[in-house]
Amino acid sequence: MSLKGKTLFISGGSRGIGLAIALRAARDGANVTIAAKTADPHPKLPGTIYTAAEEIEKAGGKALPVLCDIREEEQVLDAVARTVEAFGGIDICVNNASAIQLTGTLETDMKRFDLMHQINTRGTFLVSKVCIPHLKQAQNPHILNLAPPLDMKAKWFRNHVAYTMAKFGMSMCTLGMSAEFAGDGIAVNSLWPLTAIDTAAVRNVLGGESMASMSRTPDIMADAAYAIFNRPAREATGNFYIDEEVLKAEGVSDFTPYAPGATGPLVADFFLPDEVIARSETKLAGMF
Repeated sequence: MSLKGKTLFISGGSRGIGLAIALRAARDGANVTIAAKTADPHPKLPGTIYTAAEEIEKAGGKALPVLCDIREEEQVLDAVARTVEAFGGIDICVNNASAIQLTGTLETDMKRFDLMHQINTRGTFLVSKVCIPHLKQAQNPHILNLAPPLDMKAKWFRNHVAYTMAKFGMSMCTLGMSAEFAGDGIAVNSLWPLTAIDTAAVRNVLGGESMASMSRTPDIMADAAYAIFNRPAREATGNFYIDEEVLKAEGVSDFTPYAPGATGPLVADFFLPDEVIARSETKLAGMF
């Protein structure tokens, strides 16, 4: 298993799960494009495309930081073209960029509704669309969407229908494109965490330090993504993977290093089907 010489195009990626995936690939000597909006330091959020690139280089990879708003088609086209020019192609597309707001219908401003749909659903569709012609030329091409299983129950919609629609739009890209491009040998999968992940979104939006202490680190998602990227694309497509289950299939049995500060049950993430919860041996506290 190695991603040496492979090229990853990652939307978002200046921090959190996207950066963790980038660094895991970089340890093999992969090439990584970080296509994100953060060029200047944010007062509340760590990392920029440039600090991410520095970390990737230090980890052993090659980095291309590109200022890119995935809502803008021309910027995505330019970012992909620059990636191909720099590295000769694209092997893996990671749709990591996402926007979240957990509000009900009456409390959701339409500007925020549009933002979530433009980044989550439309952005995933656009980035995938622009990368696919290059993925068709790769030896083991993968698209990975950080999106949940399509568990169509009202409980996932009732408290934040706008956000759920936007995230499930990403999942529908997985469902449709995996079938559409199966003949081209492009794997299209989703990856979703069993537990909450300690990211800026969790700390700033969902519950602060207390929630972070009941979450796993982004490394678990990075290790699961790494395992998926090394699977044969023609055989491993159309799946809605759960991070812990991916790693169990790879022989991992001890998950305590991914939650070093936890002293009790971990918080279950959104959108997990009942059967996923039932078959997990991890002690989980319900998010809802």
